[in-house]
Amino acid sequence: LWCEIYPCLELQSRRFWCCLLAEGAGTLIFVWVVLGASSPAGPKEVPPPPLQPALAAGLVAVSLAHCFGEISGAQVNPALTMAFLCTRKLDALHAAGYILAQCLGAILASGVFYLVGIEGNAGQALGMEAFSTFQLALTIFAVEDHQKRELGEPGISATGFSVIAGALAGTFSGGSMNPARSLGPAVVTGIWEHHWVYWLGPILGAVLAGVSYEFFFAHSASREKLVACLTCRDIEIVEAASMSRSSLSAAVHAKPACKGEHGTE
Repeated sequence: LWCEIYPCLELQSRRFWCCLLAEGAGTLIFVWVVLGASSPAGPKEVPPPPLQPALAAGLVAVSLAHCFGEISGAQVNPALTMAFLCTRKLDALHAAGYILAQCLGAILASGVFYLVGIEGNAGQALGMEAFSTFQLALTIFAVEDHQKRELGEPGISATGFSVIAGALAGTFSGGSMNPARSLGPAVVTGIWEHHWVYWLGPILGAVLAGVSYEFFFAHSASREKLVACLTCRDIEIVEAASMSRSSLSAAVHAKPACKGEHGTE
């Protein structure tokens, strides 16, 4: 009976879809960073050193583990998901959803990356800056969330790795990820060409990351919290109430969730 009920309950669970979204977003970030680090800085530039994409991949993997490890395990790899399924650490429903989300994330990242192209224009620089800042801001929000709950994880190293990964992936644009960092040299040198890119890109990426994490991935994320933000209400009150309900729900459903995770239903 539980085998019949469990899939229906999971498909109606917010946590299930949050896990799928985490795997999709994580794979999208991973593939984008690797593609960015593997591409030349311009149409006539030589390819980057072989170590660059490998280093970027390793660093962003640490950041993703910090962002999504608590949510879905940050597998971002169908091979790993299959390994978890075969060892009964993941049930079939989650495994199928994870693999689908991972594939969609990789396709989306590749499609957008190659759509932008490597012609060396302002559009590419804007995309690179926005995405590099997105993965950095997402990591910072995750670090802040973990520190608030006193999990004691190495947040400083994850943030540093995220900065390096973003810089390696955004070699064409310079990997600024910080409008102030670009403003200083522009004022001193008087070079303002395409300076707007280094404001619009990072701001768009950071805001999108903040909204995504706070209202979808954070431990206190809830529909009530999103409504409170949109209606200018006190978010802290709603956040505290949401975290209390989440803790109570986790305690009540701990045993069924364990069964679903290890595929023993």
